[in-house]
Amino acid sequence: MLYRYVATDKSGKFIEGELEVDDVGQVLQRLAAGELRPISVRPVKEGGGRIRRLFGKITLTDKIFLTRYLSLMLKVGTDLLSAITILIADFEKPAMRNFLVEIKTNLSRGQPFYQVFARYPKVFSPVFINLVKAAEASGNLQKTFEELSRSLQKESELQGRVRTAFIYPIILLVVAVAVFGFLSLFALPRIAKVFTETGIDPPTFSKVVFAIGLFIGGHVTGLLLTSVVLIGGSIFFFGTTLAGRRMAGRALARVPLIRQIYRDLAIQRFASTFSALMRAGLPIIQTTKITAGVVGYEDFKVSLIKIADEGLAKGLTVGEAFRREAAFPKVIVNLIAVSEKAGHLEEVLDTVAEFYTSNVEGSIRSLMAVLEPLILLCMGILVGTVALAIIIPIYQLTSQF
Repeated sequence: MLYRYVATDKSGKFIEGELEVDDVGQVLQRLAAGELRPISVRPVKEGGGRIRRLFGKITLTDKIFLTRYLSLMLKVGTDLLSAITILIADFEKPAMRNFLVEIKTNLSRGQPFYQVFARYPKVFSPVFINLVKAAEASGNLQKTFEELSRSLQKESELQGRVRTAFIYPIILLVVAVAVFGFLSLFALPRIAKVFTETGIDPPTFSKVVFAIGLFIGGHVTGLLLTSVVLIGGSIFFFGTTLAGRRMAGRALARVPLIRQIYRDLAIQRFASTFSALMRAGLPIIQTTKITAGVVGYEDFKVSLIKIADEGLAKGLTVGEAFRREAAFPKVIVNLIAVSEKAGHLEEVLDTVAEFYTSNVEGSIRSLMAVLEPLILLCMGILVGTVALAIIIPIYQLTSQF
């Protein structure tokens, strides 16, 4: 159940936050562990709780700040518990503050550090969790957090470039929908009414356009509701369900313009993940299976599982196991085989990840170069069709005089 609390810290500063626990007693225990004095604790209704959780979730920016901060504090010699305690005092965001209090409670009880991250699989990926687990076991948390910070920063930059590239096409698409809506709701119905009332018989082309406009104008509420339901249902199905994500992945892998970007992103994710897990010292079979879970490309996922179970588990080298699968490009397979023999597999995979990151950025720019004129062309055809449907009967009418 979700509880909302108000408490004060040692300096008397008021702090508000939310905790998802079984009862009030657990709230009080966590506040005490965080050296907070409770003022009020009350349950939050489920509906409102969902909204607040939505706006208070841990973001990629939060994770970058957390890993960068912990890396810096550990580098200057601060112990982990002290670093978390300092961070609790500085963080204002309830979601992060509650998470840090939970980490401090775990550490105070002598429990493993990585366990708190493992409780939030929707926020922290299996790669993140296993890297922290391996680093904690080897005593190399500072370097691991430094690498995680760099990796998350690159991910954030790539997402930012993708969002920036899509801004202009999205604006064009919104304008196209707005123009179509205006013509359908206001222009076409009125013009069609004028021709109907004056008894003018427009040509067939104009009749078809007018009929479409009148239909949309007369059923706008039903069409809007249907569109909202379809869009909302699609977002839910393809965004949150496993079957939906798999269907979306297969569909994207077949779209000519997007297929290459989708595949290159998967290779980039494979190379960076595999390299990071190997560098952390995880067993090669476990590394391969974790990478299969996050690569995001069905063909690569199936191949990596086969590589782990039917190749590496039977004593084959990494290069030999990869050569038995045809899903990965031959260039990648040969690089893996050669670099494994030379003992530089992690470094080569890092270079591959950087290369495919550049490839993705270039492919996105090419995609935008195609999409932008295509959307403009569709807008032109739409407006031109409506204009012709209006101009042709008017011209016929004037020619009669």
